[in-house]
Amino acid sequence: MVAGMWVRSTMTYRTSFALTLVTSFTVTFFDFVVILLMFGQVEGLGGFSFAEVAFLYGTAGTAFGIADLTMGSLQRMGKRVRDGSLDMFLMRPAPVLAQVAADKFALRRLGRVAQGLFVLVWSLLILDVEWTVVKVLLLPVTVVCGAVIFAAVMVAGASVLFWAQDAAEVTSSFTYGGNTLLQYPPVIFAQDLVRGVVFVVPLAFVSWLPALYILGREAPAGVPDWLAFGSPLVAAACCGLAGLAWRAGLRSYRSTGS
Repeated sequence: MVAGMWVRSTMTYRTSFALTLVTSFTVTFFDFVVILLMFGQVEGLGGFSFAEVAFLYGTAGTAFGIADLTMGSLQRMGKRVRDGSLDMFLMRPAPVLAQVAADKFALRRLGRVAQGLFVLVWSLLILDVEWTVVKVLLLPVTVVCGAVIFAAVMVAGASVLFWAQDAAEVTSSFTYGGNTLLQYPPVIFAQDLVRGVVFVVPLAFVSWLPALYILGREAPAGVPDWLAFGSPLVAAACCGLAGLAWRAGLRSYRSTGS
């Protein structure tokens, strides 16, 4: 209901909405322009072709865009805790997390989703992949589970802000920074970092592991190939842990000054 109110408010000014949507699409597309310029100078990146990198970019970007559309408002949790405005949500007979996520719902974030999806579809058109039933089914599962994992990380990050109200930039490094990391092949990063986003903060399940399987590439060193199918379980585990963190943060909240 809250999100619907903000959507109706946004659509009151359709021209303004269209301009902000185009602007959001264009601004996020500049990230991909960097990759285009890079491949204007080299033929491959860590042994990956342009189409393969575009596929990595598209899967990660689409998943992150969906998560940002639904949970992006959680970035303001630190401010809500500082000024006590979270109290308003506590007095309503509805889940606090749903209210905070829906408040000031920004429909313009669809531009990021559209941009990631555009690159993903483009990469599918130019990729040379031997498609199987398993790979075809794995693609939408990858995007959906990736969005859930990113959303869970956003919730966990917002939970930290109950205690560290000024740590929004730190938590964003795992979401926006993680999205940027996943847009490039894992082979160009240190193996310790790769293992960290597999076994510690499991962002690799957003796109790297399933995408590498779809592309017919080997998993990063030390990572079993079967983990390419682990995204649903990881997404469920992340949701469970994020839920526990959120409840712990909410119980610790003592209004302004807490």
